[in-house]
Amino acid sequence: MLYETLLLLAVFAGGLLLPYILLGALAGIAAAPWVQRAHFVILLGLYFVGFWLRGGQTLAMKTWRIKLIDKHGGPLRPLQAMLRYFAAWFGILALGIGLLWRFIDPDKQFLHDRIADTRLIRH
Repeated sequence: MLYETLLLLAVFAGGLLLPYILLGALAGIAAAPWVQRAHFVILLGLYFVGFWLRGGQTLAMKTWRIKLIDKHGGPLRPLQAMLRYFAAWFGILALGIGLLWRFIDPDKQFLHDRIADTRLIRH
């Protein structure tokens, strides 16, 4: 997760900060805080869901040879990937219970994987 966060800094620089810097410098416009938060969630969603749907791996997952598949071993469906993304947000914002779930799950899965019928495998 730490490595994924480092890679996301580049995504944020290009997809989040740059537009606001340009809007502020060129047009003198500042986006409302709710617009900034929505932009952040959408940008992250495009990154994660997009990579999960194209091969089941984000850049960090490729490095660590981890792949995301559905419970039957096939590729994720778009709604399944979106469900996993939003369930992960819920699990993280709920005091990290979605991540801690892995320690009590018999198959060592995260809560968002249980909810979305997905699983991580070594690839």
